[in-house]
Parts: sequence; C-alpha cells; structure tokens
Amino acid sequence: MTREFASVGVVGLGTMGAGIVEVFARNGIDVVAVEVTEAALERGRATLTGSTDRAVAKGKLAAADRDALLARVNWQVGLAALHSVDLVIEAVPEHLDLKQQIFAELDRVCKPETVLATNTSSLSVTEISVATTRPNQVIGIHFFNPAPIMKLVEIVRTVVTSAEVVADVEALCARLGKVDVTISDRAGFIANALLFGYLNHAVSLVEARYASREDIDAAMKLGCGLPMGPLALMDLIGLDTAYEILDTMYRRGGRDRRHAPVPLIKQMVTAGLLGRKSGRGFYTYERPGSPVVVPDDQTPVSEESTLEARARGIAKVGVVGSGTMATGIIEVFAKAGYEVVSVTRGAEKSAKLFEAVKTSLNKGVVRGKLGEADRDAALGRITWSATLEHLADVDLVVEAVIEELSVKKALFASLDEICKPGVVLATTTSSLPVIDVAMATQRPADVVGLHFFNPAPVMSLVEIVQTIRTSTETTATAKAVCGELGKTGVVCGDRSGFIVNALLFPYLNDAVKMLEASYSTADDIDHAMKLGCGYPMGPFELLDVVGLDVSLAIQRELYLELREPGFAPAPLLEHLVTAGYLGRKAGRGFRDHTRR
Repeated sequence: MTREFASVGVVGLGTMGAGIVEVFARNGIDVVAVEVTEAALERGRATLTGSTDRAVAKGKLAAADRDALLARVNWQVGLAALHSVDLVIEAVPEHLDLKQQIFAELDRVCKPETVLATNTSSLSVTEISVATTRPNQVIGIHFFNPAPIMKLVEIVRTVVTSAEVVADVEALCARLGKVDVTISDRAGFIANALLFGYLNHAVSLVEARYASREDIDAAMKLGCGLPMGPLALMDLIGLDTAYEILDTMYRRGGRDRRHAPVPLIKQMVTAGLLGRKSGRGFYTYERPGSPVVVPDDQTPVSEESTLEARARGIAKVGVVGSGTMATGIIEVFAKAGYEVVSVTRGAEKSAKLFEAVKTSLNKGVVRGKLGEADRDAALGRITWSATLEHLADVDLVVEAVIEELSVKKALFASLDEICKPGVVLATTTSSLPVIDVAMATQRPADVVGLHFFNPAPVMSLVEIVQTIRTSTETTATAKAVCGELGKTGVVCGDRSGFIVNALLFPYLNDAVKMLEASYSTADDIDHAMKLGCGYPMGPFELLDVVGLDVSLAIQRELYLELREPGFAPAPLLEHLVTAGYLGRKAGRGFRDHTRR
C-alpha cells in the first residue's frame, strides 16, 4: 500500500512554484505555500490568482471550484510553516548551495517521515540529498512549465532513495493526472539532456551567422512540426536559466562539448538579454514578460520589392527524377500554374509517374481540397518525357534523382550543356554538398539547393541552400518561386544537414545513446519528449518512421563534415542497421511493427 499525501508544502513561488501549488490544490490537496518575504509571497499569490482567473474566463474552471482551490492554499513566510506537511517540493532558483541550505533547514523543521523533493531540472538530486540526515527520503519531482498544463513529471531517484518513497510519489503523480517517468540521477535527466543539446546547437548556427533567427525557427516548426522554434523557446525559458542548465550538464555529464554553452549565450546573459522576462533576447518583446514580438534592428525588411527586382522570371519548370519526391514536386509546380516538363529514364517510368501524380490529385478532389477543373488543368500543364533535351527551353530545373553524388554531378554536367543561359539549376539533395554539384557545371552561380520536405504537396518548408558561388539573383529567384508555390523558403549555407537535419539528427542520435546506456526505455524517452516538450513524435517513433538506415547515413555525413565527437553515430544505431532492423519499412526497428 502506498501512502497518501494529505498536505504538501511548496517552497519558492515563482512561475514554476506557483504552478505546482495550483496542480496540488486543483486535485484537492492542502498546500502550504512558502516564500522568504511578504513581497515574494504576494507575487506568488498574484500568479496563482491570475492563472485561475484565466481558467475561469476560458470556461475551464468553475468559479466555485476556483474559490475552493484558493481556499486550500495557506500562504506563509518562512520554512517553519512546513513542520507538519507530508511532502515538501522545493522550486527555488537553480543554485546548488541555495538548495542545499534549504534542504538542511527542511530536515530540521519537518517531521521525520516527511518526504523532501526538489523540482530541479539539472542539478544533482544526490548532492542536494546529502545536506539532510534523511537522504533515503529525498527525491526529484521535476514538473514541466506550465505545471498545470504539462502532463509529464520526471521522478528522479538517487542510489539511496527508498523504493517506498519512489512508489509513493509515482502514486501521487497518478492522482494528479500526470504521466511519470522514473529515472536515476543523471545530468539533465531525459528531457533537458536531449532538449538543451539541440537548443545549444541552434544558438551556434546563429552565432556563426549560418541562418537568421527567423529562418531557423521557421525551419524547425515547419520541417519537424515542433510547437516553437529553438530560439523562441530559449527566450521563453530564459537565457540565464538555459546557461545554468547547459553549464551544469557539461560539468556533470562527462564534459560533452554538445552541452558546453555557446559563448553567445553567456554574452547575452551578461548584457541582460535574458529573453521574454527582460523584454529582449533573440527577439525583442513588447515589454518584459510579454509574449508579443516587436520589430527590431534584426527584423527582415519586406522582401517583395527586392525579390521582384532581382528574381528571374520563371514560367516553365523541368523536374528530373521518378521517385516519391519528384512526384510531389511535379504536383506542387503544376498546381501552382507552372508549365512542367517531367523527365525520367524511360517511357515506362514516365507512365508510372503520371499515374502517381494523377492519383495524388484525385485524392485532393475526393477530400474537397481541389476542384475537378483544377485537377485537369494541373495535369494539362505537365509534359512527360524521357529525354533531357526537352529541358532546353525551361527557366528552372529541379533535380530529384538518387542521393549519389556521382549521379547528380553527371546529370548537372549534362544540364549545363542542354539548358539555355540564365536557367536556375536546383538540386533537392538533403545531405550532399551543393557546391560539388554546382562545380560540375560551367555556371555555378546559377546552381542552388531547393530541399523540399516529404510529402512535398503537404509540407510547407523549403530549405534554399546557397553555396559560396550562388549569385544573389539565383537565391532571390528561388525565394520568389517558393513564395509562388505557397511555401516558406528559409535561406542557409551549404553545410551538411542544412538547418533541419543538422539540428534534428544529433538530437535523435543523443536519444539512441541514452537508450544504449540503459538510462531509460524507448517508451519513457518518447513520453518525455512528447509530453514534456510538446514534440509531435518521440525520437524512437520518428527514427522508425524515417528509417534507421537513412538516419545513420545522415548522421555519418554530419560527423564526417563537422568532426564533432558528440555527432559520432551511436553504436546501437549502427548495429540495428547491420541487423536489418531499419524501422517501419522493415517491420522492425526500435520497436516490433509486425505485432501492431
């Protein structure tokens, strides 16, 4: 039988602490809410009142229930008020000495059987626990912000936390309607260990001026379905908080360079650019604490007139290739009103490609997203060919053939001879160097990467990859074409992985390493990232969908180019690929899909 906590104390009533108070009070548990001063206590009370009032205004909480909730909270100054509670959760700033001081005092104040918990997101629960005479009753209970909404709780046990305490806290989380994952005391736990390596990497792209803050955020939202871009998320978390978490994980987690804070973060913290709470971080906000972004000196000016001036006119487009990506790209251009010349390696492939495009367009009609006349018009704009010479009069060529550099270079050399001057030559490669393809021609200034995402008719993102030889006119043309297609074009340099894959796959690789170390299960890691970070899929779900072989190939390319030790493919990923466990397409990857 697990014990039932009848009363709970919460120490520290900032955003997180006040949210934890609300979680317990909403679930009928009496709470003693403690701060160090009357002023801080009043701020915590105002935070809780504001949150519950908003819930009432939105119809998510009855006024009577709000009043009952607030009546369960006993507001007090000083730790002495916690003498009779069954559980204390500490939610003060992330400083080890401060937390140790509080736990030492709680150990003296609280009754012997009281469980002492920390909401730390990065510090060692073990180091906090040794400040007490009851380390077996100390545990981590890591809520995610905003605590009343986020379903995940990481329960962090130390090597001496008693099994009974762990079971009691797991039962408490179930009572609160939360989903818990129980893990051991390691830097960053699950969610932060995976999240902050990704966020740090995104900041490094800004620091290197590889892409703009807007394009990086748009790429990850549109390319991966994330609720926020990494830089906007850094501003929400607070750059000072992010720096402390990264620094702690770097020092405690084996000094992995992926967690060494990018110098730009420290510079911004020193300058007081802390994110939303200070009114300025990577973005500028209407006022401190406001979520409303306002223009600043880094905000891009309207590009329409500039694009029109620099962009070349595109009326006719050639698409080379016969796979899934080529099929989608042909459909996208034809629906947007462009004349399209589709070139494959033979009449049989052209016939299959025609059927695939027609089938996709018919689905649009059935779903009510496309009229029959529009479908027929789109099909009427496509010319089917098996001869590259039919691209002699097009204005843009999009290559979507196999991801082999030798094949692409041979194709671009042929296009260089066939196409008229001024034609934009684009490759859809997702991993190969665009400059290698460009230098197979005598016109590298006209070559650009146009990385569409699959399925092209659905995904709104296109990465526009400019090499050191790509002209501004070519980039402007690519940007304008993306706009005409109804796509969001993000501009980046010619580096392995571009934006999305460069940020996504190291995160996936880190998840595999975490599983490989037996720190947690695939299910718990997936739960942590979906419920704690709002990701649409957990890393192992996504790896099985993408294909473990594809993921390994991309990770190898990133490692070979950047030579970052943290990017070395996880041995477990290599072993699974060798064993033929490639994900859904093989019926087995990190999970067995034949039983589903």
